[in-house]
Amino acid sequence: MKNNRTKKLVVLAMLCAVAFAVAALGTPIMPTAPFLKLEFKDAIIVMSGFMFGPLASLAMTVVVAAIELFTVSEAGVIGMMMNILSSGAFACTAATLYRRHRKISGAVLGLVMGVLLMTALMLLWNYTMTPIYMGVDRQIVADMLVPVFLPFNILKGFINAAISLALYKPLTTVLRKARLMPPAENKGKIGLWVVTLAVSLIVIAACAVIILVINGKI
Repeated sequence: MKNNRTKKLVVLAMLCAVAFAVAALGTPIMPTAPFLKLEFKDAIIVMSGFMFGPLASLAMTVVVAAIELFTVSEAGVIGMMMNILSSGAFACTAATLYRRHRKISGAVLGLVMGVLLMTALMLLWNYTMTPIYMGVDRQIVADMLVPVFLPFNILKGFINAAISLALYKPLTTVLRKARLMPPAENKGKIGLWVVTLAVSLIVIAACAVIILVINGKI
């Protein structure tokens, strides 16, 4: 039992490091709001939840947000709170539903619900908090909710969801071969994962095209 706990902590520590590194490489995708950056740490965090449960996702969310606060973040404590709310809503929701239904359908449902909840909470957050820490009139932010914040959060959410679906099986396979995770009780069908990978790549490609359109590249 102690050995399993140690292995779990090692895996979570590695995933925290990867999530932070990915977060630090965020890039703006909305020309009218360059402070909104697309990064893929949520995919790493949600995969930890799929492996170890929603509490693991929550712990990683807090740890990564705290590291960002003292390193790359320019939004201070408010930015940390936003990161915890955003990543936590997405990853913990997905991990909770997947834990109840450990099938690909449960993972997809959890990810979709996570994206929707995260988007709703971020719209509320931006309406209430962004005027305060950016020092702008609330109406300016309100006018940005639908054309800017809504598509940004949906695109970010579905890209992270697709990445997590595509990488979850390869990641767990590597960890099991390294004996950092116990063997799978039921081996998944390779054909199902191939379909999942294909759908994930289509979602990522579609989101990429939308981002290019938004930025006037197409």
